[in-house]
Amino acid sequence: MEYITETTRQYKANLHSHSNISDGTLTPEEMADIYREHGYSILAITDHEAPAAHQDLNRPGFQMITGYEAYIRSDSLCRFDPFRPEIHLNLIAKDPANVTYIGYDAKFCKYLPHEAAEKLPQAGAGIRRYNREYLQEFIRTANEAGYLVSMNHPVWSQESESMLLGLKGCYSLEIYNTGSWCINGGELNTGLYDAYLRNGSMIYCHGADDNHNKKPLDDLLSDSFGAWTQVLAKDLSYASVIHALENGDFYASTGPSIRVLAMNGGHVHVECSPAQRILLVRSMKRCQNAYRPDGSDITSADFDLPEQETPYAYIIVMDRYGHQAHTRAFTRTELGL
Repeated sequence: MEYITETTRQYKANLHSHSNISDGTLTPEEMADIYREHGYSILAITDHEAPAAHQDLNRPGFQMITGYEAYIRSDSLCRFDPFRPEIHLNLIAKDPANVTYIGYDAKFCKYLPHEAAEKLPQAGAGIRRYNREYLQEFIRTANEAGYLVSMNHPVWSQESESMLLGLKGCYSLEIYNTGSWCINGGELNTGLYDAYLRNGSMIYCHGADDNHNKKPLDDLLSDSFGAWTQVLAKDLSYASVIHALENGDFYASTGPSIRVLAMNGGHVHVECSPAQRILLVRSMKRCQNAYRPDGSDITSADFDLPEQETPYAYIIVMDRYGHQAHTRAFTRTELGL
């Protein structure tokens, strides 16, 4: 299987961001401008509890994605608590015109005027409840209403593995989140991703900024342009981008790029931008490393997988500056085993 070739189109995307429609600083127009100017081809403005389509901001070579971020807290009034867990979900609309509000609860709708929210199409019951049954129903309802659902910043959310791993219907996990990393320095979710896989969930993984732009773009803790998703779509149409997301045709990055990734008969070949290490991971206890002992850069690696010890495998590329690229996990069939 040739997952990435030299001719594969790669579109740089931020799939999680906030404008001044909710708690961000910049207008949607300003957001689109700065991401386009920084080489991005795709932007999803996912304001809190504010479904909105921004298709008027499309430009040649630049595609907006419709969506919003939902949060479910244990406090019935949606009050922030720095010591209690909560769950944030990104809802990406398969149809660019879809602005259905899932589980509308006025107490959680803090930014969009209630009269505007109540005019949107609605699906699912309101009154948010922080328990497994409600969370699963919320995700199921969002899926049925035409949304791809992702799990956002689990470190910041202080969520437990026991709560997250049992939920069905999320297509991807935020493995990198710039905004949370700027807050806590710990939003790198490789271990949780591997736990999903070990528990039988072949979820995908992606990177996103979750930017609010409270600080200038040149500030050390600016939350823009730190993590992204390289979408491997056949073109930049809305339908092609959604098809790529649904099928796991993307990888996460905070720096490195992957130029070639091919798998055949348990042999894996990788070509990438300059890196210190290229890892093939079969579990957190079974990783193969390609590197040079002196730490100098490499740009390719080859791995052979042991057939009996490979339930899945994925690639991590690490450069000398601590930046990473992370693919989704591939099944035994995809690996040619």
